[in-house]
Amino acid sequence: MTEPNFRRVQANGISMRVAEKGSGPMVLFCHGWPESWYSWRHQMQAVADAGFHAVAPDMRGYGGTEAPSQIEAYTQLNIVGDMVALVSELGENQAVIVGHDWGAPVAWHSALLRPDMFRAVAGLSVPWTPRGGIDILGSLAKVGINTFYMQYFQKPGVAEAEFERDVRNSLRRIYFSGSGDAPEKSTFGVLKEGGGFLDNTVDPETLPPWLSEADLDYFTGEFKRAGFRGGLNWYRNLTRGWELMAPFHGQVIKQPSLFIAGSKDGVLKFPASQKQIAAFPQTLPGIRGSHIIDGAGHWIQQERAKEVNELLVGFLKGL
Repeated sequence: MTEPNFRRVQANGISMRVAEKGSGPMVLFCHGWPESWYSWRHQMQAVADAGFHAVAPDMRGYGGTEAPSQIEAYTQLNIVGDMVALVSELGENQAVIVGHDWGAPVAWHSALLRPDMFRAVAGLSVPWTPRGGIDILGSLAKVGINTFYMQYFQKPGVAEAEFERDVRNSLRRIYFSGSGDAPEKSTFGVLKEGGGFLDNTVDPETLPPWLSEADLDYFTGEFKRAGFRGGLNWYRNLTRGWELMAPFHGQVIKQPSLFIAGSKDGVLKFPASQKQIAAFPQTLPGIRGSHIIDGAGHWIQQERAKEVNELLVGFLKGL
């Protein structure tokens, strides 16, 4: 696997570090939390080999990309704006956008808001979730849940202090515990009363085969440099983002679309996930495939790179 080329791009008022491979029609990859452009290393190679221009930025707040200090600078509209500006700054008019974890809502919303620019969309792990009548934090409070991990992330400084105490250990626990290799009882969802996020995780004796020590070293270096605040600020805009999306309530994504997740992904256990997937024919009328890979967990494009690459390249070539 060859190293990508890196460049620095000014987009939407921030400086972004972008990894690139190949030439041809653009495929823009959006990573999630707590990750990096590096999460797409396997897909970038496969997509470039298939005749496409693979582009994977460090998202706003991560790695080598700028991290604005204001919490309100991390709404879905800000981040979609980054992707729109990035496509333009790289000299393109259109791209296929692909997202995983938090990057999936970015990809879905980019396709929703700018169908002229994003001609197709693929979401990994997180299904397309049309705007509901109440935001997720409001709905959790309504049913009496107050220890969900997204709620724990709301107070600035709390989760940062927990994760930055030992960055490598935090990431090792998070990556293993979210994977298909973790014991079934491992979950990120509801935390123990008064406990931290890592209390719900498992520290593996050895890393799973899809994550090498060198991979973990790379991720660790990125978070030691950039910290966790930027990525956590995405969660601190859940309600603000829901409010800002009011004009698009009820709109569907008409472009060709693809969904891929692992059968052991904790996101699929969220109360609304199965209903959202079942509703794809209505909410994603251009859906070309919805694939649940048996035994895989949350980090689907790393855990099952070969299967994901085959599905993604097949989708791209079929456009």
